[in-house]
Amino acid sequence: MDVFIIYYLIAGAFAGILAGLFGIGGGMIIVPALIYIFKAQGIPEATLTHIGIGTSLATIIVTSISSLRAHNSRGAVNWNLWKRMAPGLVAGSLIGAGIASVIQGNSLQALIGIGAFLVGLKILFMKNKALEENDLSKLPSPAVQTGLGGCIGIVSAIFGIGGGTLTVPILSYCGLKIKNAVGTSAACGLPIASAGAVGFFVFGQFIDPNIKETLPNGVLGFVHVYAFLCVSLASFFTAGIGAKLAHKLPATTLKKAFAVLLLIVGVKLVLNSGVLVI
Repeated sequence: MDVFIIYYLIAGAFAGILAGLFGIGGGMIIVPALIYIFKAQGIPEATLTHIGIGTSLATIIVTSISSLRAHNSRGAVNWNLWKRMAPGLVAGSLIGAGIASVIQGNSLQALIGIGAFLVGLKILFMKNKALEENDLSKLPSPAVQTGLGGCIGIVSAIFGIGGGTLTVPILSYCGLKIKNAVGTSAACGLPIASAGAVGFFVFGQFIDPNIKETLPNGVLGFVHVYAFLCVSLASFFTAGIGAKLAHKLPATTLKKAFAVLLLIVGVKLVLNSGVLVI
């Protein structure tokens, strides 16, 4: 078990830096990493991806708290917008957890892989419109803001992410300058992750009893408690580092490297899922 703890800590440290730097929850790194680690631990494929997603969302609770505190200290969080989006984020995350729980494990892994690949392409080739100043007149009505939160929550829970890959470009399009979009996105990760983790814990209670008996100690529902603790511990400390870098560095090179990593991870997840047979 000791070697797996080291793997959890490394994954958490890397995810924490990305969370603070890009306003994401780090799930696009945590989920694939946990899938590979859990597979090496012998967790059944039927629950492998679900536990990876549930555990990822649980860790993002801690990551987002550290990240949002760092961004909020610089005045980068639009709390009025967050309050209007939060109900949708919570409801959407619960719905997304329910949807993910009924998707077959290998298909869900392939879906995660496709998502990672598309996010990598987006980061690599698409540029978000970066405003120099906030233009809040572009914000949609409060009801639409809540609805956007619901859509973001559903997708985020299915993929086990904090929603930053969706929230940052959406908020930028709606008139927030990039630092406020990133900061507010970091705050949005908290309701997404909290509701999503609860959903995966609850829905994970209904898995086949025969499969449940084969799971290692520390797995509650679709959440691996030991992995959660290790990843959270590492990411909590490194998310603040990433947030500081976000206000000092353009990080263009790092973004490209992150995009390439997602492309590779996405392809490997799809191929290893066995869903696509060539």
